[in-house]
Amino acid sequence: MKRIYNISFLISAGIMLLSACGDKQSPGLEYMPDMYRTPAVVAYAPSKVFKDSVSALPPVSGTIARGQYVDFNYPNTNEGYEAAGVELKNPFTPTPELIAYGKEEYMTYCAHCHGENGDGNGWLKIKGDKFPVPSYFDETHKDLSEGKMFFSITYGKNLMGSHASQLSPEDRWKIILYIKELQKEHAVGAADTTSN
Repeated sequence: MKRIYNISFLISAGIMLLSACGDKQSPGLEYMPDMYRTPAVVAYAPSKVFKDSVSALPPVSGTIARGQYVDFNYPNTNEGYEAAGVELKNPFTPTPELIAYGKEEYMTYCAHCHGENGDGNGWLKIKGDKFPVPSYFDETHKDLSEGKMFFSITYGKNLMGSHASQLSPEDRWKIILYIKELQKEHAVGAADTTSN
């Protein structure tokens, strides 16, 4: 009996030694190797998968990439800024719920620079800064169109960077609803102050 164990041990050891020889990169026998290592494909290189033998196909015409905003076809230029100002209108009608949501988003993404009240006195403001953050109530910005605001949030303007990756198009419009509400409240407050 002892002899059978010794022979089986030697045979097993021999098989293991022989299986260790050969290609060092090969893991040996595998069950469904495609599940572990998918074949690498070089983009636009010849392929047997597609009829035209190209490994990656261009997007189908008329398709929209995930996250792409289809209603905003303005280039990041001064001409695009002006065109957006004339042509773009807020698709949302102001309601207390939408304005409250816009305020919440404004406090998260805008108030640190533009201030909680929209006066340009956010906590990031630097005293004596030669490039101050604009107030929504100054002569340049109090009548700024919604389209120009949307353009500025999307692409950024002057020192303000783009917020397109942080805010969905719908959230940008809701923030604009809140800013317009701030401007109305400021105009009413300023009218009350001048009338007294």
